Amino acid sequence: MISGVEHLVGYRFPGGVRTIEHWENFLLTEATGGNPMPGDLAHPIHLFHVPIDGVGLTIAELFDLFQAEGPDRVGLKSYDGEWFEPLRESVEYLCSGEVIEAERRFDDSQPYDYVVFRIELSAGDSMVARATTTWHLWRGVDGPS
Repeated sequence: MISGVEHLVGYRFPGGVRTIEHWENFLLTEATGGNPMPGDLAHPIHLFHVPIDGVGLTIAELFDLFQAEGPDRVGLKSYDGEWFEPLRESVEYLCSGEVIEAERRFDDSQPYDYVVFRIELSAGDSMVARATTTWHLWRGVDGPS
């Protein structure tokens, strides 16, 4: 069995800068069936993918970091988005994040790793938004019940 992920607590993601372009905002808004946002406001759904991309990672790289045994072995337990200011097009967001919890747990004797990571988006001296994600990474042959 793969060892736990406890050693990843405090792991800092590479970090980087991410800008939401107008075309990207338009296409994502249209894909969600939403109406265009007024002015330069970005659709709130951007807080789901921009943070991970902004810290220089892909979902596949997160799976590797957390030793996921396959995409069907990862469960999204929760996702908490917080906005302190609206996201906007053409703004350079500094993205930084880290693993804040990671431990081996058991559900009816089925082992899984409980992992929480947080990514913050800042512009200038202001924190604009924060995304906190909790995953369950099922271990062993049976997977989640």
